Amino acid sequence: MSLPFNVASHLDTVLRSAAGQLGLLERGFQPEVRVADPANGDFQANGALAFAKREKQNPRALAQQIVDQLGALKAHFDITLAGPGFINFRLQPPALLDWLQTYDSETHLQSGAASARQNQTWIVDYSSPNTAKQMHVGHLRSAVIGEAICRLLAFSGAKVIRDNHIGDWGTQFGKLIWAYKRHLNPATLAAEPLEEFERLYKLGNNAAEADPAVLTEAQQELVKLQGGDAENRAIWQKINDVSLAAFQLIYDQLGIRFDATLGESFYNDKVERIYRELTDCGLAEESQGALVVFHPEHPRFKTQPFIIRKKDGAANYASSDLATVLHRFEHFKVDGAAYVIDFRQSDHMDQLFLTAKKWFEKTGRKLPQLEHVDFGTVLGENNKPLKTREGENIRLKDLLNEARERAFALVSSKNPDFPEAERRAIADLVGVASVQYADLSQNRSSDYVFAWDKMISLEGNTAAYLLYAVSRVRSIFRKAGLDPAHPPVAGATAPETAQELALARKLVKFSDAVQLATNTLRPHFLGLYLYELASEFSTFYAADKVIVDDPAVKARRLLLCHRTLTVLETGLHLLGLRTDLERM
Repeated sequence: MSLPFNVASHLDTVLRSAAGQLGLLERGFQPEVRVADPANGDFQANGALAFAKREKQNPRALAQQIVDQLGALKAHFDITLAGPGFINFRLQPPALLDWLQTYDSETHLQSGAASARQNQTWIVDYSSPNTAKQMHVGHLRSAVIGEAICRLLAFSGAKVIRDNHIGDWGTQFGKLIWAYKRHLNPATLAAEPLEEFERLYKLGNNAAEADPAVLTEAQQELVKLQGGDAENRAIWQKINDVSLAAFQLIYDQLGIRFDATLGESFYNDKVERIYRELTDCGLAEESQGALVVFHPEHPRFKTQPFIIRKKDGAANYASSDLATVLHRFEHFKVDGAAYVIDFRQSDHMDQLFLTAKKWFEKTGRKLPQLEHVDFGTVLGENNKPLKTREGENIRLKDLLNEARERAFALVSSKNPDFPEAERRAIADLVGVASVQYADLSQNRSSDYVFAWDKMISLEGNTAAYLLYAVSRVRSIFRKAGLDPAHPPVAGATAPETAQELALARKLVKFSDAVQLATNTLRPHFLGLYLYELASEFSTFYAADKVIVDDPAVKARRLLLCHRTLTVLETGLHLLGLRTDLERM
């Protein structure tokens, strides 16, 4: 029987069956299978130790009883006991070969990766910039983390809906429309629309602060917009359409496409139902003129109300976010929703989820699984939020352009003989990937320092290092006159040398990295694995010549090269990075 894609999950299943035969499962036994220290094996089961301690049994004797039930596994594993009761599993070389022969493409890797989320529908809420403003470095993390999570969820079998919950409604539009009608520069609008909108908003805001009459006029423009005035509605629509087109230019560079773009305006006519339902079910109440929900049982929110309608009767983020939860439940019929929103919104998200939970329980609905995928701040090398020298947010398009130029300098220094057009194409890919990967390789909950020299480097855990590994594998096939899409690996034998075995063992553990990254919604676990795989390949490549005379040795080393290329590219695609380069 062939090994399944996720070997650790397979071991967990077999160990549970063995524990069931011994009557241990009903007493709370858990196998606790994990990736082992390579000195001990490939995988380790630690469950006997904790269980025996709780049951006052001898852990090593208990572990031996479990091992005695695992005869079928011995066809694929060397099974040993270590210490007080750890069960170690080391894959035998033929089993490694079997796995490598089975999972020979991105399609086959994905077919094996189905998880508990298979057939679930998940909506991922990410990016979410405000229209009429340029995207800046503060928008980077939500965009790249959100896209990676979408890809990981889809790879594990979920149906994924990408939702860009844009900020396209609010008081700022009164001042913007006032200035648009009086001070628009059509030429600038055509060439740099978001810069023109930002200029108009500043002009309108400054004028309103300086002159009460202008403030009154701007407020009237807002009232007209909210009342459906045709002219103001058309201007507002123009602002949003042009903004979304400008955003898409950034998204195209990052490989992002949304399935839905439902901003705050979409939920504007849906909040009255929220007020009514939460009031009718006894959750919401009037307090100092506002409509609020209290959570006195929660230690952080005992005295902090969740305001869902302001004193002046206006909706706010709480009301539109509750309307969003309901729409996703009723229209998209989601099983889960992941909100990729920075950690500073944690209190709001906790109150939102708590309110939604109580509301759905009181109204007899099943609440989808709601996850706040929080993230830290991008810092400059002074350990303060990354900004320009003038203290302004760095525009995302400028950041990506600078990344390209720095990558071009790196490529040119390494390969000055490449044609300039090719160096530019490589730099375009490597520059953008470096910005993406610098973010994704970090634990998303942490702040991280944005350092160009570390980011665009062929040393360390960087996109350039990983993409160089991809190009190096491709070069092996190119120099041998072989097609990497159809490697001549028939007749490959099981890995033999220490470096072949180490690389094969690392490849088998791809499934564990994908599962960990997906279950925790933390892409950096996959990034770390890819870096370790590229390092393992480098060691193999330095020690074992691939194109040799012995056909069986050549076939198995080409097999290892091809599977390394397949796993590296699959993993980088899951993180949202392009890999379409032949040399670097």
